[in-house]
Amino acid sequence: MVLLAVATASLAFAFTERHVPLPVPEHGEAYYGVQLDWQHDSADGYASRLGATPAVYGRYVSFPLTPEEEKEVGEEISQLADAHSAMMLTLEPWNGLASITPEVLADFSQDLTAWTRKGVPVMVRFAHEMNGSWYPWGQQPELFIEKFRQVAAAAHAVPGSTMLWSPNEGGGYPFPGGAHEAKPAAAAFSVLDTNGDGRLSMDDDPYGPYWPGDAAVDWVGLTLYHYGDVHPWGENEIPAPGKLAAKITGTYRTGFVDETAVPDFYAAYAVGHAKPFAISETAAFYNTARTDGAAALEIKSAWWKQLFDAGFETQFPQMKLAMWFEYTKEETEPSNQVIDWRATADPAVLAPFRAAVPSRFIMAPLGG
Repeated sequence: MVLLAVATASLAFAFTERHVPLPVPEHGEAYYGVQLDWQHDSADGYASRLGATPAVYGRYVSFPLTPEEEKEVGEEISQLADAHSAMMLTLEPWNGLASITPEVLADFSQDLTAWTRKGVPVMVRFAHEMNGSWYPWGQQPELFIEKFRQVAAAAHAVPGSTMLWSPNEGGGYPFPGGAHEAKPAAAAFSVLDTNGDGRLSMDDDPYGPYWPGDAAVDWVGLTLYHYGDVHPWGENEIPAPGKLAAKITGTYRTGFVDETAVPDFYAAYAVGHAKPFAISETAAFYNTARTDGAAALEIKSAWWKQLFDAGFETQFPQMKLAMWFEYTKEETEPSNQVIDWRATADPAVLAPFRAAVPSRFIMAPLGG
């Protein structure tokens, strides 16, 4: 069964108090969270399967929010208030960074105030994976920094909310071929060409150009998945030992790939800027269209064992939150194939996953 951690003194806030930000766990502890597919799942349903209630539930919304999303998030916040959990709210500016106006920020501030008044801490993750080439807010570092700071100012004016800065892990940077790839004629190109060689490659810094500054950032995090050994993805392959840590530290190298040009994210931003570190999204790739290769349990357990290993906490003591991506969805790579990232849907995967979650991962209720 899942072993639940008891909240320590740093977490001993009264959950009925309003506007309480998410505290940073004590040494040796971290929050367990889930990026939940709210359209096909529920907070109670997930908690029932897991046998415990996550400390943090994730939600993706367009930004500005639609009226329907405002209503849905408000209802979900009420559920989390009952569960004594927090929310990671990922804001996705699908109409571009320029769509974030003072009016949008004022409306968001009102929403955030209403949500935190219910006693639910909200971690705001704005324009995640901004160093990628697949989103309309991607690879525009100067405008991203400007808008991130504006969103941070709005969030920081609402007690009970915090800001998470969360790029994609840098392996494969600058992710050529994406719809929003920075081209040589783009204004951002010279900023992204950090080594000044006239081209963008993995030798350029995938993180630094997008850093909005200490005042705007409360937590730092990474999107970090196991897809496979080499692009293009498709095969069901067991992740190599130590891959998760190597991706964070920029030391990942196999007979297929060499990503050692990527900087050490943890050293630069968690340690270098004295910020708590979150693995904002993680899971292991299982292609449901393939009947060859490794089984789902082999792949996923090899990944979560790295995340839950005691040595991982020793190596990354400022890792204070990990969010499992509990989705099954059609991915663009491999094209039009359904990838099942979940750990709780298949009973054969669920049972060992539940047993593997270590006691140092804090579950709800928070502030109990």
